[in-house]
Amino acid sequence: MTPKRPDGAGAFPKPVEHAVPKPPDPSQLYAALDLGTNSCRMLIAQPKGSQFHVVDSFSKSVQLGQGLEQTGKLSRASMARTINAMRVCRQKLQRHNVSHMRLVATEACRRARNSKHFISSVKRETGLTLEIIEPEEEARLAVISCAPLVSTKTEQLLVVDIGGGSTELVWIDLTNVPKRERPRAIMRLHSGFRQDPGPFAAAKVVDWISVPLGVATLRDQFADVEDDSARFALMSWFFEENLEKFAPSLEEQSREGFQIVGTSGTVTTVAASHLGLRRYDRMKVDGLRMTTDQIDTVIHGYLKLGEAGRKADPRIGKDRQALIMSGAAILQTLMRLWPTDRLSVADRGLREGLLYQQMSANGVLEDAPY
Repeated sequence: MTPKRPDGAGAFPKPVEHAVPKPPDPSQLYAALDLGTNSCRMLIAQPKGSQFHVVDSFSKSVQLGQGLEQTGKLSRASMARTINAMRVCRQKLQRHNVSHMRLVATEACRRARNSKHFISSVKRETGLTLEIIEPEEEARLAVISCAPLVSTKTEQLLVVDIGGGSTELVWIDLTNVPKRERPRAIMRLHSGFRQDPGPFAAAKVVDWISVPLGVATLRDQFADVEDDSARFALMSWFFEENLEKFAPSLEEQSREGFQIVGTSGTVTTVAASHLGLRRYDRMKVDGLRMTTDQIDTVIHGYLKLGEAGRKADPRIGKDRQALIMSGAAILQTLMRLWPTDRLSVADRGLREGLLYQQMSANGVLEDAPY
C-alpha cells in the first residue's frame, strides 16, 4: 500500500536555519603578545562580564634566547624564526582588525646587546612594534592574571612565574584584606606594587624578585654536565643560591593561610603528567591543586624516563623535553623552601595580565575592582 503524503502546509518539515555566528566588533577586541626567551604567544580576546572571551590565539617555540648565555646576543637564526612567527601574529591581528594591543618582549630582549636591532627588524619586516618591559611589570602582570585562583582563605600568597629566561616571585600579604575581597585586591595590583589603598583594602607586596634564571637560561648554565641526575641536582642548588636575598625566605612562615600559585609551561606540564593526560586539557589543569608528594612523584618519573623517554612522552612533547628538567628543578626547589605542601596550578600568565590591564584601563570589564 502506497503511503499517503500528509495534507496541508505541514507536509514537509520547515528547514532549520542556523544563525551564522556574528563576528565580534573589532572595536571590542584586544590583543596581547608575549615574546619570551623560548616562546612567542598571543591571545586575541573580547571583554565578557568581568572576564574575557578568547577569539583567537597563537603559540610557537621560537627559542629566541638560544646561545644568548654564550654570546650575549640574539643569533640570526633565532631572530629569523621569531620574525616568521611574528608574521603569523600580524596576519591574525589584521584578519580580526584588532586596534587595541600590547606586544611585549621580556628577558631575552632585556639582556641581548643587539635587542634594539632585533626590535627594528621586527618593525621593518612585520609592521609590529615590540615593547621591552621591565621585570617588575612582568611580575605584576603575572600576578593579576592569577587573581581568580586566589582563595578567600589565603593570608600569605606567593605567585611564581617560571619563564624561559627568568623566574619572577611575588610575596603578597593579604591579612588586612576582608576574605571575600582578596582576589579583587590582587587584581588592583595592575597599577603598581605600591598603592594608596583609598576606599579599598590593599594587598601588600612584601617583596618581589626577578631571578635571571628560567627554563632555558638555567639549562644552558649546566649544558656541559652529562649525567641527568647530577645536572638536575646542580640546577636545583644553583637556583636556590639565587634566592638568597628574597626577604620572605629568610624567616620561617606559618603554614596557616599560605598559598603558592604557579604559572608556567613547567607547572602545567607537571600537572598534565600527574593527571595522565594524553591530550592537554586546559579545563582540567587550570586551577588544579597538587601536593608536594604528587609533584615529586612526577619529577622522579621524569628522571627515571631519561632524555629519550621524556622525548617520547606525549605529555611532555619534543619541544618541551629539553626544558622540563630545568623547570622541574626550579619548581621542586620552591616547594621545598616554603611552608606549604600544595601548589595551585595556573594556565595563565603574562598574556592574560596584559589583556586585563588594557581592558581595565578602558573600563570595559563589568564589576571590575579597579
